[in-house]
Amino acid sequence: MMSLHSLMMVGQQVLSKQAISEHFDTSLDRLDVGEAELSMPINAVIRQQHGFVHGGIVSYLADNALTFAGGSVLGDSVTVEYKINYLKPAKGSSRLRAVAKVIGHGKSNAVCTCEVFDETLEGAILVAVAQGTIQAVKAVAK
Repeated sequence: MMSLHSLMMVGQQVLSKQAISEHFDTSLDRLDVGEAELSMPINAVIRQQHGFVHGGIVSYLADNALTFAGGSVLGDSVTVEYKINYLKPAKGSSRLRAVAKVIGHGKSNAVCTCEVFDETLEGAILVAVAQGTIQAVKAVAK
């Protein structure tokens, strides 16, 4: 089993290879066995016409957090399906934060959940919840 420090280092390497994550200045804030937390700054570029963070951006962050959580128990992994429920628009001026955890897994698949928060000056507001199935790349390649 990999140490938490080694797991975090591998996670940082994976994140640095994702051009979109670099573009959005996404941070891997925590990676433990079965859990992951990612965040990104909110800026004008990711807002839609009403001033809310675009739903696709919220979805991107949830998907990535789900996969990091699943990958922490499976190794190199990809999302094979997920769904997201938007609860409130993300209107904050600070950061989006996604917190994901594995709720069950086998050798090649993990089912994970994620909560996405709008970090505002008043505190964290839950804006979306997601659930997905993450699969080890070695299983996808078969």
